[in-house]
Amino acid sequence: MELLENNDQPVEIWQLRLYVAGQTPKSITAFANLKKICEEYLKGQYRIEVIDLLENPQLAKQDQIVALPTLVRQLPPPLKKIIGDLSNKEKILVGLNLEKVQLSS
Repeated sequence: MELLENNDQPVEIWQLRLYVAGQTPKSITAFANLKKICEEYLKGQYRIEVIDLLENPQLAKQDQIVALPTLVRQLPPPLKKIIGDLSNKEKILVGLNLEKVQLSS
């Protein structure tokens, strides 16, 4: 697991992977919504990797992607998946278990 030092405190880094199919309005919206949530709840504690399956279709197999856009939380465990444009903030917070991060900070 990747850790950053922050005032002598190790900080857990959330590794998020967003699978999209090109620069569609839904893909762009999903990324914007994800970035906004991460900046609000995980500022300085996240990495977002965007994977365009039009360019790398073989990468869909590794996380068993069946719909797009799909967000995969790789770290911290357990692995979580959320499908859609990530516009429902409450669903995203619950799906990623981010409410715990907000309460502890």
